[in-house]
Amino acid sequence: MDLLRALEVAKDAAAAGGAAALAHLRRGVVVETKPDLSPVTAADRDAELEIIKVIRAAFPDHAILGEEGGASGEGDVRWIVDPIDGTRGFARGGMMWGPMIALEVNGEVVVGAMALPAQSTTYWAARGHGCFRDGTRLRVSGITAIEDATLSIGELKRMVAKPKLIELAARAASTRCYGDLAGAALVLDGRAEVWVEGGVKIWDVAAPAILVREAGGRFTDWKGGPTPHDGNAIVSNGHVHDLVLAALT
Repeated sequence: MDLLRALEVAKDAAAAGGAAALAHLRRGVVVETKPDLSPVTAADRDAELEIIKVIRAAFPDHAILGEEGGASGEGDVRWIVDPIDGTRGFARGGMMWGPMIALEVNGEVVVGAMALPAQSTTYWAARGHGCFRDGTRLRVSGITAIEDATLSIGELKRMVAKPKLIELAARAASTRCYGDLAGAALVLDGRAEVWVEGGVKIWDVAAPAILVREAGGRFTDWKGGPTPHDGNAIVSNGHVHDLVLAALT
């Protein structure tokens, strides 16, 4: 598998999805509700179609799992697509939303890209080739003490059932609820030491898994496993990871 070629496709797909979503944002967004009560818009569906179009043009035989369109194709090579991570914020004209795209080979995420189109910012990574933001190579922070750390946690109502995590948040220098891809971006940029997310889907956390590892950090699920398949994630600079993991297990 040519990872650098796949990385270029992921970047192009993120750009295409972001452009489609921005076009809808300028026209106005109508929000619908899925059976699971999560929001969806025509922008989500159109962005996913544009993303898949780019992937299919380059790799017509690869399997794809999309949040809106579901699974298509078979095999050990699979693209995982979230066309607009942060749909609620997107629908309200926010800035912290965008496409997340990952390539999984034999169960391991090896390429990832995510974009913040409203900020004209894109992150990308391929296994063994580093993590970048708009061409600048990224490294996670070197902060080691939780008392000096900034924690970013996802949906608060999912976290309050974890009292040890709340206790840890009280020890941290700062704790903020930056959900969606914005929480991951803070860790990649070295502006936070950990992002915790739970109760989501694989497409919400697959791209951050490879991005943070290539930025020198660490990714696990809440049990310490290395894959994003259960939708529970700890994305960190590595130094505070075990403390957070212990608070969740």
